[in-house]
Amino acid sequence: MQTYRIYLELCEKIMKKIAVLQSNYIPWKGYFDIIASVDEFIIYDDVQYTKNDWRNRNRIKTSSGLQWLTIPVFYQFAYERTQKIRDTRIKSIGWQMSHWEALVNSYKLAPHFNEIAVWLRPLYENMLDENLSHVNLQFIKAICCYIGIKTKLSYSWDYLYKEGRTERLISLCKQTGADEYISGPKAKNYIEESMFDNAGISLRWFDYSNYPVYPQMWGKFTHEVSILDLLFNCGKDASNYMKYKLE
Repeated sequence: MQTYRIYLELCEKIMKKIAVLQSNYIPWKGYFDIIASVDEFIIYDDVQYTKNDWRNRNRIKTSSGLQWLTIPVFYQFAYERTQKIRDTRIKSIGWQMSHWEALVNSYKLAPHFNEIAVWLRPLYENMLDENLSHVNLQFIKAICCYIGIKTKLSYSWDYLYKEGRTERLISLCKQTGADEYISGPKAKNYIEESMFDNAGISLRWFDYSNYPVYPQMWGKFTHEVSILDLLFNCGKDASNYMKYKLE
């Protein structure tokens, strides 16, 4: 019995898990929890760019309420069905320091502001890339590094393209050698679960519920903000308020 249990544990350890999500700007903690839960996280950026979405903006808490931080981008309204996230360009300079100043104004009194500013401020000051997806990835990598997430990050265009929403995800699983696919709950609206069963790939829905409340500035608590809010307030203890406890 003991030998069989060890065998099952070894099998679980060698199974590969992946997740596929679109690029987000300074995402909320749930996004990073999904990254931490898999072996490879694929940024799904060769799909249509969506306006007024999380691709180029996120929210922070301020003394006067929630505030959007938005990266200005070129948006071809007439060609909205063909503009991919990976091709979306940033259309003006100056947003970097404007965003940083907003973060300073909101979090300069937070317990871990100076600790986070050491690596976050240079990122804003030196951000010259004009490609939205590249910019988002640089922030995601920096945040992962600070928290301790070591998951492999890749782009969907690193792999061969397959038509069909569910077909494409299954193809990515096969190309990466994944046995299990972790998905956000909103994808239940379009993913055909039976196709994963037929492909012999386990499909698991990530649970965003029951996040613990952490010490947060500026009034009534809210979870739906950038993870930077959690980092400024809790520093290295951030993982204590996330789904996955990281070293």
